[in-house]
Amino acid sequence: MTDRIELSTANEFIARHIGPRADDEKAMLATLGFDSLEALSASVIPESIKGTSVLGLSAGQSEADALADIKAIAGKNQLFKTFIGQGYYNTHTPAPILRNLLENPAWYTAYTPYQPEISQGRLESLLNFQTLISDLTGLPIANASLLDEATAAAEAMTFCKRLSKNKGSHKFFASAHCHPQTLDVLRTRAEPLGIEVVVADESQLTDVSEFFGALLQYPASNGDLFDYRELVERFHAANALVAVAADLLALTLLTPPGEFGADVAIGSAQRFGVPLGFGGPHAAYFSTKDAYKRDMPGRLVGVSIDRFGKTALRLAMQTREQHIRREKATSNICTAQVLLANIASMYAVYHGPRGLTRIANRVHHLTAILAQGLSQLGLDVEQAFFFDSITLNTGAKTADLHAKARAQQINLREVDAQRLGLSLDETTQQADVETLWTLFAAEGQALPDFAALAASVEARLPAELKRQSAILSHPVFNRYHSETELMRYLRRLADKDLALDRTMIPLGSCTMKLNAASEMIPVTWAEFGNLHPFAPAEQSAGYQQLTDELEAMLCAATGYDAISLQPNAGSQGEYAGLLAIRAYHQSRGDDRRDICLIPSSAHGTNPATANMAGMRVVVTACDARGNVDIEDLRAKAIEHREHLAALMITYPSTHGVFEEGIREICGIVHDNGGQVYIDGANMNAMVGLCAPGKFGGDVSHLNLHKTFCIPHGGGGPGVGPIGVKSHLAPFLPGHGKMERKEGAVCAAPFGSASILPITWMYIRMMGGEGLKRASQLAILNANYISRRLEEHYPVLYTGSSNLVAHECILDLRPLKETSGISVDDVAKRLIDFGFHAPTMSFPVAGTLMIEPTESESKEELDRFCDAMIKIREEIRAVESGALHKDDNPLKNAPHTAAELVGEWSHPYSREQAVYPVASLVEGKYWPPVGRVDNVFGDRNLICACPSIEDYA
Repeated sequence: MTDRIELSTANEFIARHIGPRADDEKAMLATLGFDSLEALSASVIPESIKGTSVLGLSAGQSEADALADIKAIAGKNQLFKTFIGQGYYNTHTPAPILRNLLENPAWYTAYTPYQPEISQGRLESLLNFQTLISDLTGLPIANASLLDEATAAAEAMTFCKRLSKNKGSHKFFASAHCHPQTLDVLRTRAEPLGIEVVVADESQLTDVSEFFGALLQYPASNGDLFDYRELVERFHAANALVAVAADLLALTLLTPPGEFGADVAIGSAQRFGVPLGFGGPHAAYFSTKDAYKRDMPGRLVGVSIDRFGKTALRLAMQTREQHIRREKATSNICTAQVLLANIASMYAVYHGPRGLTRIANRVHHLTAILAQGLSQLGLDVEQAFFFDSITLNTGAKTADLHAKARAQQINLREVDAQRLGLSLDETTQQADVETLWTLFAAEGQALPDFAALAASVEARLPAELKRQSAILSHPVFNRYHSETELMRYLRRLADKDLALDRTMIPLGSCTMKLNAASEMIPVTWAEFGNLHPFAPAEQSAGYQQLTDELEAMLCAATGYDAISLQPNAGSQGEYAGLLAIRAYHQSRGDDRRDICLIPSSAHGTNPATANMAGMRVVVTACDARGNVDIEDLRAKAIEHREHLAALMITYPSTHGVFEEGIREICGIVHDNGGQVYIDGANMNAMVGLCAPGKFGGDVSHLNLHKTFCIPHGGGGPGVGPIGVKSHLAPFLPGHGKMERKEGAVCAAPFGSASILPITWMYIRMMGGEGLKRASQLAILNANYISRRLEEHYPVLYTGSSNLVAHECILDLRPLKETSGISVDDVAKRLIDFGFHAPTMSFPVAGTLMIEPTESESKEELDRFCDAMIKIREEIRAVESGALHKDDNPLKNAPHTAAELVGEWSHPYSREQAVYPVASLVEGKYWPPVGRVDNVFGDRNLICACPSIEDYA
């Protein structure tokens, strides 16, 4: 008798996503004293919330079947030739950047470069980005990117409010020539802060004394080019600051904002090689004057030195950021758009100054030819001067022209009932210009002669606005112009870094799990990548199906009733969640509710977000076990019951524990009129096991770049959708292109839409049972590490069963007392073992928070534990005097290859320094620099590529 052959497609993905094999799982459970995952889960999850999961999802699909299904969905998107513009443009992503950066896990699986010694490659690329932005905008300091142009504009508004000398003013001027989506986000951000946004045509302004700041668009949204010099001087005379939203490609030809007096320049780097992606993710930029650097939002890469005096890069001035300053931070944003900033950076490196200027001149010349031809056809072109966009007054014919264009698979910009717009870009060809002439020509009308116009038409840039200053003179923008050179440069940078493709990244609260290749494949399909976010709805049926299905999946995973996918970072999700709570209270006449209770253990984004949402923060205590002090919470909820708006709480707690009293906590807040915001940062411990929407949460944000497998990309992209109960659903973020118009929190209706296929693929392949198993294995892996290390390092917090959730905190504070070894020393010594450090000193100073995730194998967990145990042995040697208290492998870590081959003066051996365990001989990671001097970097701040003289 022959064996029966299984003919159905097998779903092997669950086993591929989850690290431990069946035998490993049994061994790990035995270490913990359990015979099954169900028994372990039952001991970790509190009785009060068991059975709250509503994960009614279908069984998981195979990778091939899921890819086939999402390919069919993608095929429902219609890719028309698009001339919409309005801040979004088609672009060519150079193939070597696509293959060697965007599709390369060495780049997309990296974490935020908070450990600079193992991040020198991506830090160099970001320094190039900052240099690019500073050069093009004419302002001396630029950050390492923000979320999108509209949110960068909102950051510029609050930046101006902080720094303006016109302290009595609460009015911010925004030009009517700004992109409409930017104005919408400005209004959302301004209202809770008591800022009045005044939108008007700046040419009609007579009195500017009432404003603390202004935002101008350059070129204007409809294409006009205005000389702002005199207007900027007027604002400055009134003690107001001026921000300019500028197009980067246009700045290769136009006078930069810094040269006509702007205090801030913001905008998008999207058209530097980043696909449209239905709106994102795209890197925004923010540059300003040197005097304002300590108030600039976002991350900043700076040049410092390592312990040998060698140049080394790091994130500078982190004391500005929310994880340190909390509600007093310059912004709540902790996600940049690093992967996209790196693409834009390398686009500039690959093309160089001549290549970028050539692209800009070609786009402008084609636009001038188009405009001249349209004028010959008798159309009224509104702009005398422009860069790449024009507006036509087409009167009563406007609607018919749009219909005629769409019938030919062409999208034009909808300006108003009487006017339409056209924007050209890098991908525009002669044939496109001739097609547009055909579209606008009357029947039988002769078309313009393209060749004759190309030979005769003159530039339509005003002479007084033509750029005179040089751009991108640094060698990095003038060397890597062949594919061979660029490929090797990208490889050289990636080799300096540690990412998930080389090692486990055990960061607590940051959930660095597998970003499976099959999840990533659809991201670069043209059907998802080349769709404009403002294309007519009927052209995005594929995206509509994808987002509808993803929203339903996330509702099932969380127990909430509705989801908004718009927020494009966890910080934005927090913000959108609190705005929904605020709007709900206001709809009931409870305008006075503005108190937000936040436990002392909360992540810094929580108080920073509450402040941005116009709420007052009241901190509640935690007890000795790290749990929320329920009686202190109750007392403060009662004390503020007339003003209580919300509680922000992370669950499982930031201390890595499922708190037993979560239902009681939610009940206290509800009883006193507040709403419960449950931070979804630790959702990876709950999917399939318990659901926040079922045990008391009113709203949660989800980090799709954590629990749901979107890669961190070196510090972004991220997606931070919010789930809400039905009573908050009417207050989810709206958008000018959606049914609900109010409350936009970012520029595009679906935020970073082009990376949503990653989460769709993950959930579809895992299915309900697979997602539950992932949560159980995350809990198993964390408890296995906790158990293996507890005799060497105290585990600071555990639940009632002496178990942790999906992460554990090791207390290194006693070791500082006995040996002088700090948590920083242990983190840097782990680099010598080839590991990224766990989360340092959060939420408790002097600790390490470890989260292994379900995707790590037992072999990798043991390798990490062996490293930590070996490090503990070295600390014991310091304690006993066998190793010198100041000159030892921990204090000197990490050790570089250059140090190894140089003169060796340490009292321990070279072998102990770089090969502390035998396995490293076969696969050694060599850090490119020694320990970086943070203080030197802040005292001697340099945030662009060193000068040519320094370079030489």
